[in-house]
Amino acid sequence: MWLFTALAGYAAPIFLILSPILSYSDQAIAMHRAKSSAGFSLDIPLIMLVASIFRIFYYPGARFDTALLIQSFCNIFIQLILLKIALDHRPPPSSKGGDAALPFAGAQDGLGGLRRPYNFWQWRSPKPYWQFLLALFISLTILELLIGPFDSIYPSYSSLIGYIGLSVEATLPLPQLVANARSRSCKGFRFSVLASWLLGDAMKMFWFFTSTTSIPWAFKLCGIFQAICDLMIGVQYLIYGDQQPTITMQQGWPYASGKPHLGVQYNGGRQTPTGRKTPLGEKTI
Repeated sequence: MWLFTALAGYAAPIFLILSPILSYSDQAIAMHRAKSSAGFSLDIPLIMLVASIFRIFYYPGARFDTALLIQSFCNIFIQLILLKIALDHRPPPSSKGGDAALPFAGAQDGLGGLRRPYNFWQWRSPKPYWQFLLALFISLTILELLIGPFDSIYPSYSSLIGYIGLSVEATLPLPQLVANARSRSCKGFRFSVLASWLLGDAMKMFWFFTSTTSIPWAFKLCGIFQAICDLMIGVQYLIYGDQQPTITMQQGWPYASGKPHLGVQYNGGRQTPTGRKTPLGEKTI
């Protein structure tokens, strides 16, 4: 047992560091080759970028394992590339004769087809996306400089930052889980992606609870939640398989009142797998 624990102690950190690039590079390449990001949810880079930025600012107060910090930087790197490709290859709005541009157009998203406040993260211009990320980074930097010198409140602030970031990341599987349940199908969702999630969850849980380095409980709790969601998606895959979705298409989008199916690209009425990593497919392990 000690030998297996020692091997996992070396293999798991390397796997965690490389997982963001290995997980999302396929999605980025697929969109670049197709010259279209139709069917890809911008919620993926939003969730992963926000979570990773918060995790970086969580490090000074928590001093968790360095592998998790490096993973955050790798995740930011690949998600910025993914966001740039998705914005460069946006489908035109349906009003102009192209595929429905959700989630970019902001026509319908969330429960009941309600608009997000100020069409948040659904802007037509690419500029607000980068402005939001820059503003978030600057705001957290200012708070770090202002609160850091106060030893009495900084630990509580650091823990709050950590739980916010990891809680945001823990929501990554939910859109895929809901999309599968609504369509009663996993068509377009690659089994290899699901297998990588489950393998990653197993390695991550084993490492989190056997590592001799510091792993805060925030990572463990959010990791457990993600693992449960991934197992539920696995059950959906066994039940639904690749059968055709049962939900009627509306405006060229498979889930008119919810998140898009992250593993299917809709283009002119055809369905072609593009891979997903959500994860939601980032999912980041």
